[in-house]
Amino acid sequence: MRALFLLLVAVNLGLYAWAQVLSPPDAASDPRPHARQIDPAKLKILAPEELAAAQAPKPDAAACVEWGSFTTAAAARAEQALEPLALGARLSSRRGEETARWWVFIPPKDGRAGAQKSVSELKSQGVDDYFVMQDEGKMRWAVSLGVFGTEAAAKGHLEAVRAKGVRSAQAAPRETMVTKVSFQVQNADPALRSRLSEISQQFPGSELRDCPAAG
Repeated sequence: MRALFLLLVAVNLGLYAWAQVLSPPDAASDPRPHARQIDPAKLKILAPEELAAAQAPKPDAAACVEWGSFTTAAAARAEQALEPLALGARLSSRRGEETARWWVFIPPKDGRAGAQKSVSELKSQGVDDYFVMQDEGKMRWAVSLGVFGTEAAAKGHLEAVRAKGVRSAQAAPRETMVTKVSFQVQNADPALRSRLSEISQQFPGSELRDCPAAG
């Protein structure tokens, strides 16, 4: 009988322990209720702007921004403008052939001598992105100031060079294949996009866009 009694006690203790593991503790019977309470001193009331920031969606860490497109000559200046951002491995360049449908230029006048005079004036006006056309044809000795994919980009650049005093510059259609350079910046959060937008204003005709999807 003693052995049977001890066996029953052991079984009851085992059932009790098993029930305690499977069932959450009752708040009324919690042996340490104060230890589980929230400390009011640690609560913080958020200001409206802090609450909005906490609820705002996190920026896409993989966001990629492309800035372009530039001629090889203008690309060197654009890359130099990005140096203060210290982008390191986040910055890369992409070269490709594009169809330029508009260009900004100084019409030919007085042959080679006229082109040389235009170049001297451009240098004095702070314009260093140009190319003297030497192919045979009616545009020989014209001075190209840039080629662009859209009319809007061409006219934006035209306004910029005229603001520097290049009054003889014009914009006109001209379809040709050219090598263009674009810069890609990885992990571009909103603050960095804003900085890039400010820098792009120094290069009329350039534009910021999302990087093209890898194909």
